[in-house]
Amino acid sequence: MIYSIMKTNKELKEDYKSMKPEMGVFQIRNISNGKVFVANGLNMGAKWNRYTTQLKFGIHFNKELQKDWNEKGEANFVFEVLSVLKYSDKEGGDYQAELETLQDMVVEDMGVRKENLY
Repeated sequence: MIYSIMKTNKELKEDYKSMKPEMGVFQIRNISNGKVFVANGLNMGAKWNRYTTQLKFGIHFNKELQKDWNEKGEANFVFEVLSVLKYSDKEGGDYQAELETLQDMVVEDMGVRKENLY
């Protein structure tokens, strides 16, 4: 007798729905001049991928970051996680509002001068 160890579509969908991607505050740091672009995301990996793609295609909304990316190249930039927001045990919750507050706190704690922010 042969038993299948593959999951059904329903099981795969349930697994996907229960996934909790890492959320938090991150920066894109220009290692040649020290400038940073600070952002937050409910899914930091996905947001980093989106920003990297936008920068590679020359369509990122932050024109100064885009200019430096074009001039210096991808090798001069690093993605760094600054703070991770943990999931609450409660259902629901406004994680986006929490992320924005966390981002403000992280930027303040960093002590970065305005001229060093994108």
